[in-house]
Amino acid sequence: MTSHFFLLEAMVTQERLTWIEEVLKFYFLKLYPDTLLHHAKPKEVVFTFLITGDALYSLNEEDKLPIWEIILSLPSVKIILDRQELDLRGISVERLKMKNPEQVIDHNSMGLNGQTSFWKDVVKIARQNAEPLPSTIGYLQLESPYMHSSGLNTLRCLTAAMEVRASVDLYCYLDGVHLSHIHQNPTECQNIGKGLEGLSDNAEKRGLQCQMFACGRCAAARGYSTWDDGKGVVISTCTIKPFRIRNLNVIIDQFKRNHVILGGNIASIKQKKNTSSSKYSTADKGSAPPVTILITKAPYGTEYAFGALSFAVACAHQGIQTQVVFIEEGVYALTGSHHLGEETQYFNLQEVIDAVAESDNLQLYAYQPSLLRRRITKNKHMTAVLDIGKTELGQLLFHSSRGSQAGHQRVLFF
Repeated sequence: MTSHFFLLEAMVTQERLTWIEEVLKFYFLKLYPDTLLHHAKPKEVVFTFLITGDALYSLNEEDKLPIWEIILSLPSVKIILDRQELDLRGISVERLKMKNPEQVIDHNSMGLNGQTSFWKDVVKIARQNAEPLPSTIGYLQLESPYMHSSGLNTLRCLTAAMEVRASVDLYCYLDGVHLSHIHQNPTECQNIGKGLEGLSDNAEKRGLQCQMFACGRCAAARGYSTWDDGKGVVISTCTIKPFRIRNLNVIIDQFKRNHVILGGNIASIKQKKNTSSSKYSTADKGSAPPVTILITKAPYGTEYAFGALSFAVACAHQGIQTQVVFIEEGVYALTGSHHLGEETQYFNLQEVIDAVAESDNLQLYAYQPSLLRRRITKNKHMTAVLDIGKTELGQLLFHSSRGSQAGHQRVLFF
């Protein structure tokens, strides 16, 4: 049974793969060094990488292939690849397979439609990583359909979940709210809107729950009109029937449950239910899985950084132990002194960070190797954002929160 898994869809940079390599080394060298001394075949897989989309290119690129070889040299690591997406891109993984034939899996399970399905493998792994076996699988969608293939992957994943009789939740945030738009009519690809409507209908026929939520703030910013029917129920006039536009806190309420939540770029880290802690772990007050949000984007070119921080604050406000790590290009939010003109209708992310820094259940960290890679330093006045290195990042991911009753930690890439 897999203990931890990463689901990677977006392009994987050398920097990202390097820090993933480092946290895996921390896990094996610092936490479980005995696993490196035995050469017998491991009884179970500890880390599984589920790779689809543009993330597949990293398996064949000169600067990343050696890192994958190092990762595969560690004990109990397996990679499951999306065969359909490999073929679409013309990517060969023969070099990796030749060296690691039992660890690199480039064929997928058979779905109910008689075709192989990477997403059936994803759901199988996800259902192994909760106690007891989960009755619900959630999916966090951040990108719009059609411009991004992630919308289709969302539909495929939730369809695969329903095939194994799991109820499904869909949480649309940022541009992900566009999955809800009515009258979608693409001419050259699958209609995501009709697919989601069909998913909802199938759930009803099978006696399964199917919930679809769109963040109210994100929807309003993108022109989705709503009205109140007088009973406090927000009804949209421009969404497909299954969707409900709700305050972000309604979505976060779902994150307080202990089911597995998937997404385009996420990780699920199994945790022991004990009271051990470290300098970098925090007291968990309930059974909600703790959340680690990785802010990987620069602060102002897109909504990702602000949206990630807003999501983190909402989680913390609902009592979920939440960690935010500024990493990769996300560290640009912490460097220099940011200023806005008096009439500029925008946000200063540094001011937002200062405003939320003292929030209960919220800790903020700056990954120093990302700053050093860019030859920049953190603003000295941002003392609430703690500096961490490779070891501390490993501790954040693999040391259980004190008193946690959840079986896993959610890691979300923004």
